[in-house]
Amino acid sequence: MKAILLKAILSTALWSLLTQGAPFPANVCPRLDHTAPVGKAIYFLTNEAENAIVAVPIGLDGKLSHGTVTFTGGAGSSSISASTMMPAGPDALISQSSVTIAGKYLFAVNAGSNTLTMMAICESDPTVLTPVGKSVPVLGEFPNTVAAAMKNKLVCVGSTGAKAGISCATFSEVDGLSEMDFLRPFDLNQTTPPVGPFNTVSQTFFSEDESFLFTTVKGDPSANKTGFFSVFPTNPRCECTPSSLSGKEVRSSPEGTAVLFGSELIPGGSSVFVADPSFGAAILSVDKKTERVSLVSKQAIANQKATCWVTVSTATKSAFVTDPGLNRVVEMSLRDASIISTVNATVPVGDGLIDLKAAGNFIYVLSAGEKAQIVVLDISGGQGSAKMIQNLALDALGVGKSAQGMEVLM
Repeated sequence: MKAILLKAILSTALWSLLTQGAPFPANVCPRLDHTAPVGKAIYFLTNEAENAIVAVPIGLDGKLSHGTVTFTGGAGSSSISASTMMPAGPDALISQSSVTIAGKYLFAVNAGSNTLTMMAICESDPTVLTPVGKSVPVLGEFPNTVAAAMKNKLVCVGSTGAKAGISCATFSEVDGLSEMDFLRPFDLNQTTPPVGPFNTVSQTFFSEDESFLFTTVKGDPSANKTGFFSVFPTNPRCECTPSSLSGKEVRSSPEGTAVLFGSELIPGGSSVFVADPSFGAAILSVDKKTERVSLVSKQAIANQKATCWVTVSTATKSAFVTDPGLNRVVEMSLRDASIISTVNATVPVGDGLIDLKAAGNFIYVLSAGEKAQIVVLDISGGQGSAKMIQNLALDALGVGKSAQGMEVLM
């Protein structure tokens, strides 16, 4: 009788598991349904002496929660502010894209140790990062921006110290990064760390089809030195040879620009939206035949102090720019760079808004200061609808004014 009763209890329990499912253990993160227009996680660098990547998960409502800190094995660093001759911050790396993602891999620069780190992103929990292979020397000094191409398995780093320029490596999911190839120099006559923000490398990034590597470099108006837009073609990989970046470069200084800073491709064409703190922002066009860049349109932003970072939203089909001197985000047209709207953010004066990234119906903005935080904007209402919905404090994660970068996993 006892045996029959035990069998009945076990059968009932088994049927419950089959029909209702077993509960997940407390320490296992189930795969989330991200069919809604949101990202999975954001990533940026602490950029401290012991450099680390901060990963913060995104909820289905677009808001952020507690994250993780994964050390890169390298060292961060800070540029020197020309106005104070002290370590800069916020905007310690005077760049955009100090962290980037290709596929399920993340790449991060270590400005203090002149290395690049590659990490794999866990599919079931995007805040879990695992180093792939070893960090590799970048050949230049003070690396501050990185670009990665998944199709060509190629990653390139921009350095802006005493040895400035572009160096590249291939990567694989098994071996990680190869050795860097060679340095394609930018003669900036800088120091290590560099004195900025003027006369430094701003951002390196691949074209939409991965056939070119673009790099923006700031000029110095006070020294009558104009910035430029650099174009290197890529050599795609084939069965017998890996991909590589050409050593042949074409430089352009588009009319009306001077301090080219953060940029992002405008989807579906050959245009780039770029911030220029000498006036505001502009739209540039890249001629793929001549590899030269020309001005399409530009827009001055009234009362701006240093419009430096940009992200393009496919949800609103507009661009958003930030200024570390002002606690606001300006939305601009992808057609002619005209101003659509302005959103004021409640962050402490002086902390500034720097790196930012669009993801679905949201914009994530890093405010790196004594009270570092992430500002979340909801743009689900379309152009002109941006509104602040969250300020996530980062002090518990050890994030301060040296933090830099912003990337989103979709």
